[in-house]
Amino acid sequence: MSIPIKTADEIESMRVSCRAAREILEEVSLAVVPGVSTGEIDKLAARLINERGGRSPFLNYRGFPGHICISINDEIVHGIGGARRIQYADIVKLDIGIILHGWVGDTATTIPVGDIPAATARLLEKTQEALVLGIEQARPGNRVHHISEAIEKFVVANGYSVVREFVGHGVGRALHEEPHVPNYGREIKAKLRPGMTIAIEPMVNLGRAQVRQLADGWTVVTADGKPSAHFEHTVLITEEEPEILTCLPETASKSKVR
Repeated sequence: MSIPIKTADEIESMRVSCRAAREILEEVSLAVVPGVSTGEIDKLAARLINERGGRSPFLNYRGFPGHICISINDEIVHGIGGARRIQYADIVKLDIGIILHGWVGDTATTIPVGDIPAATARLLEKTQEALVLGIEQARPGNRVHHISEAIEKFVVANGYSVVREFVGHGVGRALHEEPHVPNYGREIKAKLRPGMTIAIEPMVNLGRAQVRQLADGWTVVTADGKPSAHFEHTVLITEEEPEILTCLPETASKSKVR
């Protein structure tokens, strides 16, 4: 397994692309309101990406037809923007990336639309906490499985299940680089070293872990129809504390993830 180690200049380029991705995510999140279509959300994201001189790493990736991934309620990942309109009490997952000057920024969040059921609100809260715990393990000398175990242990202890078919990943010149970063188990033994940049992204189901794919060939949903939450940050392994590249300066914190 060959895991890219970024130079200081490359890391600075990653900071730029990751900040742009987060700025776009924040702006697009404001447009997630009842009545707006997922296609309109995708077009907004495309415009914001283009305005920054970037392009989407998702569009046409293995044939994916959207600029971003928009997944609602029981949809876990890879939802495609279209005619569907967002409803009050939905939860909407936005997975947004940008390529700027050859470097990828990748981030995701789950947005509650108005008041949502208490059980679903708790799912979002605990998934965010799982991401924080995973990021805390992204330290030099640790291995990828320390991230995986921290997330899975917390998720299971809170009565939820971890999606196993889709995982985090290295990110840099390409959207998906080595290593895989699962949200479960001890499979990936790769040691974390300063200069690595990885996307940590727990996908957590309120019910069972099993998933299925819809007829569009992309959208993945929970098999039992219960809600799923998804949060993601691109993280730099440093000599000391992990650096969250997709946190905006005014919200950056070692203990809180937005």
